[in-house]
Amino acid sequence: MPGTRTTHPRFTPSEGSVAAMRPTEPVRAASVTELPQPLRRGTADGLPETLGDLHRELLPLDDDGRPLHHQKVQALHAGLMGSIHSWELVTAVDGPGTRMTLFLSGCPLQCQYCHNPDTMQLKNGTLQSVEEVLKRVMRYRKIFQATGGGLTISGGEPLFQHKFVRRILRGAKEMGVHTAIDTSGFLGRVADDELLADVDLVLLDVKSGDEATYRETTGRALAPTLAFGDRLAEMGKPVWIRFVLVPGLTDAPENVQAVAEIVARWGSVQRVEVLPFHNMGEDKWNTLGLNYSLKGVQPPSLESTEAARETFRAKGLTVY
Repeated sequence: MPGTRTTHPRFTPSEGSVAAMRPTEPVRAASVTELPQPLRRGTADGLPETLGDLHRELLPLDDDGRPLHHQKVQALHAGLMGSIHSWELVTAVDGPGTRMTLFLSGCPLQCQYCHNPDTMQLKNGTLQSVEEVLKRVMRYRKIFQATGGGLTISGGEPLFQHKFVRRILRGAKEMGVHTAIDTSGFLGRVADDELLADVDLVLLDVKSGDEATYRETTGRALAPTLAFGDRLAEMGKPVWIRFVLVPGLTDAPENVQAVAEIVARWGSVQRVEVLPFHNMGEDKWNTLGLNYSLKGVQPPSLESTEAARETFRAKGLTVY
């Protein structure tokens, strides 16, 4: 996900426990020797547009060592199944109350500070049906009701699998569960009004306020995120902003100021979270054989983090 929390593999405990929230039916991932280019992970709209491209995207190996069955490919393309990295049950991290956070696989960005690079590729997840996901959501509905929590869909980039996300959100709302998506906004154009009607809260990651820094940080353009933020503001959709402060990359005062000015124009923003960079995901990059460009970079000081927060507060924003 676009945030700063590192997710970890889980053991398989008894069904129904919090730690049992782990999808089944793994798709074996190929070894990774270099950071892939975005177009190799699908079109800019998310999943590849043809079943043939999707098949190649996943690579033809299922958990039994055989080519992925065409029915599974069709189900994934239609959003009846999704490629899921992991689950967590957390409190006051990915939205209000106690939340089930669903981390999906696949992302069109290449963020230098990504703490879960194993979520970048669609094929590095596990397959699970909409029905299986919603059964787990139902299991924790009483907890959500008692704490004011709900379901947050993160990643990777959740809108990379927008057809699957649409079905999960609709099912959750039919249960009366509060919903949130944690997104970079880069694929915001695939989130139509019908999908967003089933979203109660958007956690929007604004990674930079100027084009050059955004491209350096993510390998992509800033404009789609700005357009998505403008649209959310026009809709009056509640938004929590997340900005990661990375020394030497995103912490220049002029960049922080630019982010604050962008966010201040969105009237539906309820809060801003300035998240100090940490390098706890470095081991994952090394395990995957990827070049970790921020090696040796230390977290920002308390003083610089607070200075960044004050920049947002000066715009009249509620900051954490």
